[in-house]
Amino acid sequence: MTDRIQNIITTLDLQPHPEGGWFRETYRSDRVLSQACLGSGFGGDRNGCTDIYFLLTSANFSAFHRIRQDELWHFHQGDGLIVHMIAPDGTCFRLALGNDLANGQVPQGVVPAGHWFASEVAVEDGFALVSCTVAPGFDFADFELARRDALASAFPQHQELIRRMTR
Repeated sequence: MTDRIQNIITTLDLQPHPEGGWFRETYRSDRVLSQACLGSGFGGDRNGCTDIYFLLTSANFSAFHRIRQDELWHFHQGDGLIVHMIAPDGTCFRLALGNDLANGQVPQGVVPAGHWFASEVAVEDGFALVSCTVAPGFDFADFELARRDALASAFPQHQELIRRMTR
């Protein structure tokens, strides 16, 4: 790990994330949305919005997982980040986050609710610092980490990507 990456982890007080990389929650709104307002997909009340810093290096990846909410990604610094997504209908696409607009990267994007997604740094020996905003707010009750065999069975056309981006 480079001094620059370690400095970011230390300065922002990041901790290991269950799906890979490092994170720290930076915002959780005081406003609470009731389960009745959210609908049957949620098992309880949720804060209106949450936000985290998320750091990933090319030595690691964020494994396939999904949540019940839309997740907005905002690129801050480092190298490009590729977010792979598999929609419920099996369509696979990717979001290229970064500052290289001429080569198709964008500084922000959205992972729609219910999509399986995984991310990796776009270059070797690189890193990416992003923020992820979730509304209604993130709760680990809404988080599902993919099981490799089950996801590959559900989407056999994407087996190679699934095997590479799961643990």
